[in-house]
Amino acid sequence: MPMHIPFPFNWIPTLPVVRCQESPSLLKRAGTEKLREVFLKYASIQKNGEHYMTSEDFVRKFLGLFSESAFNDESVRLLANIADTSKDGLISFSEFQAFEGLLCTPDALYRTAFQLFDRKGNGTVSYADFADVVQKTELHSKIPFSLDGPFIKRYFGDKKQRLINYAEFTQLLHDFHEEHAMEAFHSKDPTGTGFISPLDFQDIIVNVKRHLLTPGVKDNLVSVTEGHKVSFPYFIAFTSLLNNMELIKQVYLHATEGSRTDMITKDQILYAAQTMSQITPLEIDILFQLAGAVHQAGRIDYSDLSNIAPEHYTKHITHRLAEIKAVESPADRSAFIQILESSYRFTLGSFAGAVGATVVYPIDLVKTRMQNQRAGSYIGEVAYRNSWDCFKKVVRHEGFMGLYRGLLPQLMGVAPEKAIKLTVNDLVRDKLTDKKGNIPTWAEVLAGGCAGASQVVFTNPLEIVKIRLQVAGEIASGSKIRAWSVVRELGLFGLYKGARACLLRDVPFSAIYFPTYAHTKAMMADKDGYNHPLTLLAAGAIAGVPAASLVTPADVIKTRLQVVARSGQTTYNGVWDATKKIMAEEGPRAFWKGTAARVFRSSPQFGVTLVTYELLQRLFYVDFGGTQPKGSEAHKITTPLEQAAASVTTENLDHIGGYRAAVPLLAGVESKFGLYLPRFGRGVAAATPSTATGS
Repeated sequence: MPMHIPFPFNWIPTLPVVRCQESPSLLKRAGTEKLREVFLKYASIQKNGEHYMTSEDFVRKFLGLFSESAFNDESVRLLANIADTSKDGLISFSEFQAFEGLLCTPDALYRTAFQLFDRKGNGTVSYADFADVVQKTELHSKIPFSLDGPFIKRYFGDKKQRLINYAEFTQLLHDFHEEHAMEAFHSKDPTGTGFISPLDFQDIIVNVKRHLLTPGVKDNLVSVTEGHKVSFPYFIAFTSLLNNMELIKQVYLHATEGSRTDMITKDQILYAAQTMSQITPLEIDILFQLAGAVHQAGRIDYSDLSNIAPEHYTKHITHRLAEIKAVESPADRSAFIQILESSYRFTLGSFAGAVGATVVYPIDLVKTRMQNQRAGSYIGEVAYRNSWDCFKKVVRHEGFMGLYRGLLPQLMGVAPEKAIKLTVNDLVRDKLTDKKGNIPTWAEVLAGGCAGASQVVFTNPLEIVKIRLQVAGEIASGSKIRAWSVVRELGLFGLYKGARACLLRDVPFSAIYFPTYAHTKAMMADKDGYNHPLTLLAAGAIAGVPAASLVTPADVIKTRLQVVARSGQTTYNGVWDATKKIMAEEGPRAFWKGTAARVFRSSPQFGVTLVTYELLQRLFYVDFGGTQPKGSEAHKITTPLEQAAASVTTENLDHIGGYRAAVPLLAGVESKFGLYLPRFGRGVAAATPSTATGS
């Protein structure tokens, strides 16, 4: 007999994260030659000059499933039969390629399940096929389903000879679990009272609806009954609610006009749900009972719904170059782990900042020269008519590399500057975020302001050296000014000249930028809250427009204070003195000099920086038990197969084309349809009881 391991357990050694979308498929077919190369790598059988995979070659070696020695060989054969359409126990290259194509179809999940039941490979499912697979599942072994009852006869006929095609099978699979739940209720209520005990209710839900349960719901199944017997209407409403949670999420978003953080009452969601005939008031009552049992609150937000409904296999496929789980749960976060998390963010922020700065550096140079240009000074007329004129003259007189004058000290400073800015913003946001993951607007502004203030220790020396190098090209001189000579000339205290103006610019900039970015990103996320990299780039660029433009006056004052005044130019003694003199000599318009160049520099720079920062966190994923960037694929792991994904560190590079989704789809057959196959027992190492027990 197979040995069943209780929830939770590990099943998958390698599981790329996948996410569904409205469009037909993310996956592109793999090339024939590349696919053949992968196939031959794992095929261990050769017949008449042709190579074949065995069940173990395909499931255990190629897909990486059932890797333990005491595996259940019957389950392995069942899974291999999905690709083995000839049902001869071997998988040819043509079958291997055909299954790769199936995995790229929009309805790959249902088609995979259909081929699991199509035991003869003739494109239909017979009663014998259906009964054979159902009897091998863990659910049937715990709560047997009547395979001779009215439900089976309605689909397969009184004599059970009717064959079910693919379209009909999808409905059969949908209805099967609802019928199984009702049969389970009647089995617990043999006298027909219409009630079952709370413990029987828990037993049915844990077994029949196991694939729809999160830990929070599973742990509170008895408490939501308040110790009372469970009626049949309540039972049906409860199972219907679990089935309709995705619809409930849409009702919530309709009620909140797309917001995921608004707290709403039962009356508000009832009003929004009245157009949905399949959602009843009793289901809404149960929804708030569950939310109250988990969080003790009379209102709910989107995070409550996510805590009730598990995330399934459907996630965008993302290549992760590394995936590390630093802690088992948030409760394990020590001070050392939090320091490691900040160091991790600092490192990624450094790289992201350098990338962003390099991309827009020519615009920054033009902005600086435009802001330093003073009417009626030096040679009696302005050197540049506008930003475009400045750009052309720099290229003409200094060459293309003149656009990158001062880049090296900029990169040396921008790495820690952007890193500490991003790290402090994330750190303060983490501290001010509640347990549901929500943060008030004032806290977002405060986090941004703290980030802006913290960066000045790096920004000011960086800016003053960069600016003096950028304006050095305006004067023909026999000696070339270098960064180190500027540092020696200024000294330690001189490097912080204009620091108050720098604070005046950086604090409001970050206080505006980070909240705007967070809200814009949320608005541009899809219906599941996921942000495509292009939406991250757009959100970062859009947020940079108001932040950069509104603090331009402070940037102008800072630039004037930090640049060495040449003969005939006005000198300034502090922020207030510079403000008065600029207003008196050049008028209010002077405070907005270089606004366009500043926006065109800061907006794309922060867009590139933020998208790089977040994508790096996706590629080099480390779970420190804290918060992850909103809109990433870092979803809650709730089902057994998804729990197994937590230990994944590498992705099998041989899973190309449609096979990138193979393991997640097989996990989906389990998590969506509840078709849990026994994992252990009857394997090659299951000959001795001690081996099986030890597993």
